[in-house]
Amino acid sequence: MASLEVIAVEVVYALPTEQRIFAINLPQDATVRAAIGSSGVLAQYPQINLATVKVGVFGRIVPLDSALRAGDRVEIYRELTADPKVVRRERVAKKRKLGLKEPGL
Repeated sequence: MASLEVIAVEVVYALPTEQRIFAINLPQDATVRAAIGSSGVLAQYPQINLATVKVGVFGRIVPLDSALRAGDRVEIYRELTADPKVVRRERVAKKRKLGLKEPGL
């Protein structure tokens, strides 16, 4: 009987005050969705909605049905709390008001 190969992966979820890393072993043909489900992260953080959240492997956004390889790091991304473009515009406006120059302007 052939033995099913197992791969080790990590599932990571970060909040502003904490970062959780779940190290798990999965069958060789596992997907990102299977890793997230097997890790227990959804039970500990019920606010994660896989229908809307973006996920990635080593910083690259991937679909939930993407295949995993040994050593992969599955990352669950949170929604942005502020639009980076708006924040930058506000920062530049504030510096201009104070008479400071933004680098590159």
